[in-house]
Amino acid sequence: MKKNEVNIFDYAGEICKALPQGILIVSEAEDCVNAMTIGWGTVGIEWGVPIFTAYIRESRFTRELLDRTGEFTICVPHGENKNSTQVKKALALCGSKSGRDTDKIAQSKLTLVDADLIQPPAIKEFPLTLECRVVFQELQPVKNISAPLNKFYPEPQDAHIAYYGQILKAYVIED
Repeated sequence: MKKNEVNIFDYAGEICKALPQGILIVSEAEDCVNAMTIGWGTVGIEWGVPIFTAYIRESRFTRELLDRTGEFTICVPHGENKNSTQVKKALALCGSKSGRDTDKIAQSKLTLVDADLIQPPAIKEFPLTLECRVVFQELQPVKNISAPLNKFYPEPQDAHIAYYGQILKAYVIED
């Protein structure tokens, strides 16, 4: 697989447009690779470095893996296959099943590609890839979220944690 390194800010708009339909966050710990669909995230600059912030509920298996390793990849549909049936099915599965008891990578028939700088892999079928290392995380207490946005928290004990990942490398995977 060839990886064409890119400037993340040339693709920030594409990433933000893809988020409402879903992108994947990939984590790995103890030889367990997990992909989860996310629809919330931001790309920007903090502390003078490029950052992707992912918002993960406390109850998610992905949170457990992130807390163990502090690394993740962001994998975004891109190019001619971004609306393919396989991508849509993978997003649906990875957004509805838990990695605690389902191998979502195998079930979705996704192809893992070794990352260059971190442990969690990239995914060939989601070729726009950000390799990230957590530099800060913070719980977003539900009590601090004003109406009407608090409607996203029917269970107040299941708040999101914001994971600020320094983008170490960005690329597009090609055959």
